[in-house]
This record gives sequence, C-alpha cells and structure tokens, in this order.
Amino acid sequence: MARAALGSASLPGELQEAVQKYEDFVRERLEPDLARAVEQRDAVYKRMSEYLKLKTHIDAVRSQGLGELETKVDLGSNFYVKAFVPDTTHIFVSVGFGFHLQMTLDEADAFIDRKVKHMETHVYDALSKAITGGVTDR
Repeated sequence: MARAALGSASLPGELQEAVQKYEDFVRERLEPDLARAVEQRDAVYKRMSEYLKLKTHIDAVRSQGLGELETKVDLGSNFYVKAFVPDTTHIFVSVGFGFHLQMTLDEADAFIDRKVKHMETHVYDALSKAITGGVTDR
C-alpha cells in the first residue's frame, strides 16, 4: 500500500526490501491474526447476547408475576415448537461445557451478571493480545 503511494522506482533497494518485508508480515501474520480475533470476539458476543436475552425473559417473568408460561422454543434452524412451563420458579441455565444447572430466577440473574462480566473481560484480553501480538507489560 505505502509502496504504491511512494512508487517502487523512487525507493532505494534496501528500503524497498524492508517495505516488502513489512508488507508481507502484515499480510501473512497480522491480517490472519486479526481475522481470527474478530471471529472469536463475535462468537463470545453471540453467547453474551443469549445470556442477556435470558436475563430479559427472567425480568419479564418476574414483572408479570407468571407462575406458569406458554412459549415457543427454537429447536434449531428457526424451527419452533410450543412449550408449556408449569413452574417458573426454577430454570435450567447453560453454565458451559455442555452442562446445565437448575437455578432460581435470582440465582440465574446473579449468574448471568457474573458470566457476562467474565465474557467481557475475556473479549478485552483476547483483543489486547491480538493487538500486541501476545506481548504484555506484565
């Protein structure tokens, strides 16, 4: 990019080689690292969105005082089925690694707050690592 703006004919051979070396490094190392970091960030944001959506549903159940609930459940690929929840005092929450725990609404609310905060920290750390190339001041 910079070489095109300056014109390769005006650069001395040594400088031209250095510019080419840095352009290759950016193209072969930094751009793939950035793409990987953005992909990981997007995956974490998607999971965070699921937790925040659950928190919204918990708030709706509380505010409306629902003891039982009729809803639709996404089985995947936007295929929904009707579901009936006879008791809304407890829900099952995904805690990671394929495990689900039964929690009260208050426990789920507190868990979601901690989980989202942890995920935000994870995203920040991962992006910082990608930006610095793994070099830290610690």
